[in-house]
Amino acid sequence: MNSAESQLNPSHLADSLPEVAPNIPDQVNFMDYVKGMKFFDPHVHMTSRTTDDYQAMADAGVVALIEPAFWLGQPRTGLATFKDYYNSLIGWERFRSSQFGIKHYCTIGLNSREANNEALAAEVMEILPLFIYKEGVVGIGEIGFDDQTDAEDKYYRLQLELAKEASLPVQIHTPHRNKKQGTERSMAIALEHGLDPGMVIVDHNNEETVKSVLDQGFWAAFTIYPFTKMGNERMVDIVQQYGPERIMVNSAADWGISDPLAIPKTAALMKIKGISDEAIRLVTYQNAIDAFAQSGQINVADFENPQAVDQSLKFNGNTVLRGGQQPRVDKNSIVIR
Repeated sequence: MNSAESQLNPSHLADSLPEVAPNIPDQVNFMDYVKGMKFFDPHVHMTSRTTDDYQAMADAGVVALIEPAFWLGQPRTGLATFKDYYNSLIGWERFRSSQFGIKHYCTIGLNSREANNEALAAEVMEILPLFIYKEGVVGIGEIGFDDQTDAEDKYYRLQLELAKEASLPVQIHTPHRNKKQGTERSMAIALEHGLDPGMVIVDHNNEETVKSVLDQGFWAAFTIYPFTKMGNERMVDIVQQYGPERIMVNSAADWGISDPLAIPKTAALMKIKGISDEAIRLVTYQNAIDAFAQSGQINVADFENPQAVDQSLKFNGNTVLRGGQQPRVDKNSIVIR
């Protein structure tokens, strides 16, 4: 499905068949339900997305986002590739986002998969301090466990200490396999290292992990993915059960099957399901700000009172425009001029 597409079948808007959500009309334009709302996506891998995705997100009310450093689908093989990637997060990607009126932040870290290449991981740890103090870096992340190996444990602990030294929030990636075990282990180690749970965002939660995360005082983040992890129908149930405190939703929108409009679509479904506007605002906007603003890097005036976008601006001589093209005005036209 094209990321800018707004006409949805209920099975796309809800994570279930229509008969499970009988109060959703046969055809739903989710934009009708989120008009005037603002969204903050605290975990979205825009390196994997197109400029059309940026425009669609802006049109749907996304005003700010956080892009965590992550695994790109195949292992990086040298230190220079990490340097280039981290530089792109604080440089080009930040610029590209600004060209669509979206404020871009990032978290920087060594991801769990690549922690298992210990020779390279040791080199990456040496350069992380060169990036984590840069403008727009709001945390150490995403870090944690994947296969829950000894190497992952080692470099997770080292990065927790780095976060403490820099007074930055931590963004934890919980594993796809043995999630409950990995989540409990991640939190226990964070507490062992003396981190305040209020400085730790535990991501990729599900029904199996959420209660423990909240009970221990951590932030509980949920990635809304089509077909896996957490659909937005299930997300509605969680907010109805646990309330909106210390809960946030994100899209991830990585190189796999994902949807950069997951947050506004989830907000629309919450609205349809009777969740209050204030609860929706908390889980799709304010909670993410409160968690990551502890970095000292977020000024809400930057996106609540945005400046006009000038797409003629350049970053290292490059723009988002090609061949002298002008910004696309009528995005709904069938004719691409």
